[in-house]
Amino acid sequence: MGNRGMEELIPLVNRLHEALGTVGQSCSLHLPQIAVVGGQSAGKSSVLENFVGRDFLPRGSGIVTRRPLVLQLLNSNIEYGEFFHCKGKKFTDFDEIRREIETETHRLTGSNKGISPVPITLKIYSPHVLNLTLVDLPGITKVPVGDQPADIEYQIRDIIMQYICKENCLVLAVTPANTDLANSDALKLAKDVDPEGQRTIGVITKVDLMDKGTDAREILENRLLPLRRGYIGVVNRSQKDIDGKKDIMAALESERNFFLSHPAYKHIAERMGTPYLQRILNQQLTNHIRDALPAFRTHLQSQLLALNKEAEEYRKFSPDDVVHRTKTLLQLVQRLAVDFEKLIEGSGDKVDTVNLSGGARINKIFHERFPSELIKTESDEKKLRQEINYAIRNIHGVRTGLFTPDMAFQAIVKKQISSLKGPCIKFIDMVSHELITTVYQCIGKLSTFPQLREETERIIITEIREQENKCREQVLLLIDIQLAYINTKHEDFIGFTNSQHLNNQSNMNSSAQIARNQVIQKGWLTISNIGIMKGGAKEFWFILSTESLSWYKDGKEKEKKYMLPLDNLKLRDVEKGFMSSKFVFAIFNTELRNVYKDYKCLELACNSQEELDSWKASLLRAGVYPEKITVVGQENGAQPITDPQLERQVETIRNLVDSYMSIIYKTMRDLMPKTMMHLMINSVKEFISSELLAQLYALGECSALMDESPEQKQLREEVLRKHSALKEALTVIGEISSSTFTTPLPPPVDSSWIQHLSSRHCKNSATDGRSVIRANAPPVPRVSPTGPNSSSDGLQQLTGQHNRVRTSVARRQPPAIPGVK
Repeated sequence: MGNRGMEELIPLVNRLHEALGTVGQSCSLHLPQIAVVGGQSAGKSSVLENFVGRDFLPRGSGIVTRRPLVLQLLNSNIEYGEFFHCKGKKFTDFDEIRREIETETHRLTGSNKGISPVPITLKIYSPHVLNLTLVDLPGITKVPVGDQPADIEYQIRDIIMQYICKENCLVLAVTPANTDLANSDALKLAKDVDPEGQRTIGVITKVDLMDKGTDAREILENRLLPLRRGYIGVVNRSQKDIDGKKDIMAALESERNFFLSHPAYKHIAERMGTPYLQRILNQQLTNHIRDALPAFRTHLQSQLLALNKEAEEYRKFSPDDVVHRTKTLLQLVQRLAVDFEKLIEGSGDKVDTVNLSGGARINKIFHERFPSELIKTESDEKKLRQEINYAIRNIHGVRTGLFTPDMAFQAIVKKQISSLKGPCIKFIDMVSHELITTVYQCIGKLSTFPQLREETERIIITEIREQENKCREQVLLLIDIQLAYINTKHEDFIGFTNSQHLNNQSNMNSSAQIARNQVIQKGWLTISNIGIMKGGAKEFWFILSTESLSWYKDGKEKEKKYMLPLDNLKLRDVEKGFMSSKFVFAIFNTELRNVYKDYKCLELACNSQEELDSWKASLLRAGVYPEKITVVGQENGAQPITDPQLERQVETIRNLVDSYMSIIYKTMRDLMPKTMMHLMINSVKEFISSELLAQLYALGECSALMDESPEQKQLREEVLRKHSALKEALTVIGEISSSTFTTPLPPPVDSSWIQHLSSRHCKNSATDGRSVIRANAPPVPRVSPTGPNSSSDGLQQLTGQHNRVRTSVARRQPPAIPGVK
C-alpha cells in the first residue's frame, strides 16, 4: 500500500457505512464494496474463510447463505468479531459467530430455506487480514428445494442485482474449475451489468479437483475465455478437510505448495492463491474507492445542502420554551389566514395546473352548477299545462269562466317559486362543502401539532356551520319575500296584454335573445355510440354556438364533419360504463327525428366530471335543456283539453308563468352568489384572520396545543440524525489522502464469448479449447509496490465511470409455478 492515508481508506469507508447506516436508505448513497457472486457450492464461503483464516460461516447442503452478509475485514492486533445488530458485543469464539449468523438468518427467513434481501453486517478484526469489505450473496440456483417458492431463482437474482448494478460495486465472479466456464451464471450476470469488464474479477476455485489430464492453465493465463481483469485460481479445503477440522493456515500452505509443484501452474504460482487474491482485492477496492470519491463527495455535499435549512430550523426548535411556542402559534395562525385567502381569492403563488381548488370550484358552483340545478326544477310541458288546466277549472268551480283568472297564474307561480327551495339549499351545501375542503387543505400544514390542528379545525368548521345556518335562513327569507308579493308590474314581465302575442311564438327558443352565431364553448368530445362496423368511437373537435353544434376533424377547424341545429334538442344523462373512464351525456330530438345520420341519439363522452358539467351548462345557455322524466302513473286521470276557450286560457297563463319565472330565475342567479359571499365566505375569511387566534387563546391550553406529534418528533430526529451523518461522512472523506500508486486498468478484451456461449448446454469442459473463442489479453497485473514518492496519475483511471449510463438489465422471467394436482 501507499501512504498512511490510503492504507486507512477502506476502514474510513467502513466508517462511512456506519455513519450513513444510522439513517437507513434515506441518503440513497452507494458506497464502494466487493460483491461475491457464484452458484451454490462454488466455494464462495471457503474463499471468505480463507481470507479470515477461521471457520465462521454456516455450512450445509443446498442454499446456506440466505441473507447477504456484509463482511468488513479490518487489520488489527486483536482477533474478534462484531455484528452491527449487536453493537458493543465482541465475539472472540468464531463458532459463536457462526451460530449468531444462523440465528439472525432464521429470525427473518425462518427455517424453510427462504431468503431475504436484508443484510447482516459483520466486522472481523484480525492480524491475518487485509482491509477489505465484501458482500457474500446467496448462491445462484435454478431448482427450488424444500418449501422454497417456485420463483426462487428470480428472487436470488433480484437480490444479486440490487448490489452488482451499482457502479461503485466490484464483482467477484466465483466459478468452480470443474464446471464449464462458458456457462458460468456468475460471469453472465457480471457481463450484464458490466459489459466493459471494468469492475469484474474472475476467481476459479477447486483447481485441484479437475479431471486427470486436464488443467486450467490457459484460463488462468487469461488466454482462453478472457476477462479484462483476468482470473485468479484458488484451492479450497475439501469436505474431508473441513470435517477433519483441518487448520486454514495449513490449508493455505497446501494451496501454495500445490501451485508451486504443479507443472501447469508453477510459472504463475506467485499470481495464484488466496493471499494474492486478498492483496489484489485490497488494491482494487482501494483504487475503486479513490476513483469514486470525487462524485461521492459531490453527492454528499448536495444532500447536505438540501438539508441545511430544515435541519437549522429543527435545531432551533425548543419544545419546552414557552416564548417560542407562543411565537410559533401566532405565525401558524397568520400563515393559515393568508393561505385560506389566497385559495379563495386566487393567487399567482404555486398555481395548481392539474385540478380546480378553492375559489375556482366555488365560482364553478356559482355559474354552472347552480343554474343547472335551477333548470331541473322547471316543470315538464305536459305537466305544467295540466296543472294550469286544473287550476283554472277549480277556480271557476261550477261556473264557466269567460275570462282568464289571475288567481290561477298566482297559484302556479307560487308553486314554482316554492320549488326553488331545494336547489337553493343544495347550493348552500355545495359551497359549504367546498369551504370545508379548502380549510382542510390549509390546515394540513398544522399536522406537526395534532392538538392545535384538531382545535383549529373544530373552531373553523363550527363557524362555517353557523354561517351556513344564517345563509339558509336568509335564502328561505328571500324565497318567502318572492312569495309574499307577485309583482306583475315588473318591467320585464310581459303582462296579460302581450301574452296573446306570444301564443303564436310558443316554440321560440330562449336562446334567440342571444346574439346570433355566438360561440359558447369549444372542446374535444368523443362520439361513443357509433358501431364498430362504422368506425367505432371517435374523438372530434366540437364547437357549440347559439344555433348549432358542429364538429371538426381537429382543432384547426378546417375539415367540418357535421353541423347539428339545436332546434327541438334535449339532453339526458347516460350511466357511466362499468369499465369506462369516460363521462357521457346524450343529445336527442324531441320529435323523434334522427340527430346524426341514422342515429336517433348522439352520445358524447368527455374525460372528467368538470368537463361534463361545463358542457351541460353551455348547452343550457344555448337552450338545450335536460329531459324531463315522467313518473309512471303521473298522468292518471288526465284528460285532453277539448274546450278551445280553456285552451287559450291555459296558453295565456303558461306564457305569463314563463315570463315571471324567468325574472325569478334571473334574480336568484344574481342574489344567491352575493348572499353566499357576504354571509359565509367573507365572514369565514374575516373570522380566521381576526378571531381564530383569540378563540385558541381562550381555551387556556396554549402550551398543550403546541405539543409535537410523535411522527413529527421522529421526522425531526431523523432529519437531524441524517444531517449529522452526512457531516460526519464529509469529515471522514476529508481525512482521506487520495495520492497513491495504482495498478492501471488492463485494456479491453473480447468478452463476447460470455453472451455467445452462455446459452449453450454444458457440452465441453472449461479446458477444451476447440469450442470457445480465443483472444489475446494481458496477464493478471501484479500488485505494484508503493513508496514514499507517490503519484496521482491513477486519478485519471475510470474517468468516465461515474457518469456512464447504467446498463439496463432485462430481468429473467421466473419459472412457472407447477400446478397442484
